[in-house]
Amino acid sequence: MSQQILQVDQAMLETTLDRMVRRSVEETLNAMLDAEADEITGAARYERSGDRKAYRAGHYKRDLTVKAGKMSLKVPKLKGAVFESAVIERYRRREESVEEALIDMYLAGVSTRQVDDVSQLLWGDRMPSQTLSDKLKRIYADIDAWRERPLVQEYAYVFMDGVWHKR
Repeated sequence: MSQQILQVDQAMLETTLDRMVRRSVEETLNAMLDAEADEITGAARYERSGDRKAYRAGHYKRDLTVKAGKMSLKVPKLKGAVFESAVIERYRRREESVEEALIDMYLAGVSTRQVDDVSQLLWGDRMPSQTLSDKLKRIYADIDAWRERPLVQEYAYVFMDGVWHKR
């Protein structure tokens, strides 16, 4: 009896799965955007209705970077109404978890250039250093506000930790 050994190419399997996940997420998001457009206009695409509030005027493509990679969305354009989506924010190019991961890398000591290189490798999309700097300014403002908040109640214990940064 000959024994057959099943060999699996792990890299090929992972890229195939990533593609399948990205494609299904992309299709789902596009379907959600279409459904929102139907709700705003008061009628489905190509449907004739007297209750119609607005008309479709095609769509435009927008790339969105998510954990699964870069995907292309078809955002509907409308005549007679503004398309505001609950699915994705206006002008958003990256999922929040992707941005948080990039900011965490920087706060852990990775340089902005390395953050840019890592984002290119992981998601196929670069984060401009100016965008990262703008986001970090907001985060540092939040950190400073938390650090300088007044401590009004009494605390039974105080734990101190010290870090000295040469600047």
